[in-house]
Amino acid sequence: MRIMLAALAALTSTTALAQAPLRPDQVAFRDLYKELVETNTTVSSGSCNLAAERMAARLKAAGYQDADIKLFPGSAERPLDGGLVATLPGKDPKAKALLLLSHLDVVEAKRADWERDPFTFIEEGGWFYGRGVSDDKAHGAIFTDAMIRLKQGKPPRRTVKLALTCGEEGGPFNSAEWLVKNHRDWIEAEFALNEGGGGKADATGKPVSLAFQAGEKVYQDFVLETRNPGGHSSRPRPDNAIYELAAGLVRLSKNDFPVILSDTTRAYFSEMAKISDAPTAAAIKALLANPADSAAEAIVSKDPGWHSTLRTTCVATMLDAGHARNALPQRAQANVNCRMFPGESVEKVRGQIAERLGDPTISVTPRASENPDTPAPPPPLSPMVYGPAVALATKHFPGIPLIPTMATGATDGRYLNANGIPTYGMPGRFGMPDGNGVHGLNERISVAGVMKERDYLFDLITAYAAK
Repeated sequence: MRIMLAALAALTSTTALAQAPLRPDQVAFRDLYKELVETNTTVSSGSCNLAAERMAARLKAAGYQDADIKLFPGSAERPLDGGLVATLPGKDPKAKALLLLSHLDVVEAKRADWERDPFTFIEEGGWFYGRGVSDDKAHGAIFTDAMIRLKQGKPPRRTVKLALTCGEEGGPFNSAEWLVKNHRDWIEAEFALNEGGGGKADATGKPVSLAFQAGEKVYQDFVLETRNPGGHSSRPRPDNAIYELAAGLVRLSKNDFPVILSDTTRAYFSEMAKISDAPTAAAIKALLANPADSAAEAIVSKDPGWHSTLRTTCVATMLDAGHARNALPQRAQANVNCRMFPGESVEKVRGQIAERLGDPTISVTPRASENPDTPAPPPPLSPMVYGPAVALATKHFPGIPLIPTMATGATDGRYLNANGIPTYGMPGRFGMPDGNGVHGLNERISVAGVMKERDYLFDLITAYAAK
């Protein structure tokens, strides 16, 4: 495995960009980044509080006062799942703030499965390795570093805020949601920058495109259930709970949800048409002109990612049925996981599932979730936000298209979007086709790439702060 990764590092030299010696400011950033990655913030044994305290110490060393920094603990059940909010006041009190949002917590990492200690920041072959080097401590480090750099210069026109939170990666306490509900004034902003964007590289490491994320799908599970009196397995009956549920699931699998287009996905597919082969480009243009064009939709939906981008998707993920091997099932249950298009309600999607099941005896019940109470609409793709991102991408990544995207996963941005703070996933990072080990083994990020991303995002934050 180590040989394969070494070969991959050599193969992706275009991504590593033949790393030059680090500038003094990059050395300082690397040290901050290292400290953050080496602070264990897993749910099982880590402490977001410690990570927040260490970043607060960095900010104070740069000149921030105690009044500028709010450290907060987690819940009673999870006291270590806290975070911080830091504020750099702007010159214009009438200008609304800019918020930088990143989560401190990371997915679990089992040392025995990794080639390297996941909580030791290791540089090797042009890559940084460690849990969280990509998701999401790169943003946490870049944003904290940006606050330090902004403090060292002239005060910006607009106030800039930093929120480092916990609980995004599956923990029971989510401080992004807590901040919105309990301390909205701490994070009040005209808009926020977050994870969720990025970019793509091909298998050789060549950058292909940048992604500016404006909108994300909403995660929601539903329980599908059939019930039956059951009986002895030696006397089968036609109304078998397992068969009825299975038949309904097959019907669900064969009936896609309708195409929905937002400003973001229209812009995304318009850009993809420019770089697609002729038949695909023609199908994309036809679908944009008429979302009900089934022939065009069938062509575009051959790409699984595009299929998901076009609609709400629901898929069976778990089954549980029966109570004894020699008895007819009295109950059959399935979990269906939906990724709902932004703005769609749980009740609407529940009704669409029931319609596709085609059997009123199959109950459809939404599971409790951490989603906002109201559906989060996609943030507007406004020139004020999107324009500078495009202009600076042209400067930092010449020849690489910047494409608006809707995330088919979920981030903490859903809480802010649902509460009137438009939140955008930032570009600047080129992910390999294997996902760079995010949520998996040997998570890594290009050394040259993260330094380039840092420069781009600082220029972008500076531009936003001046508006």
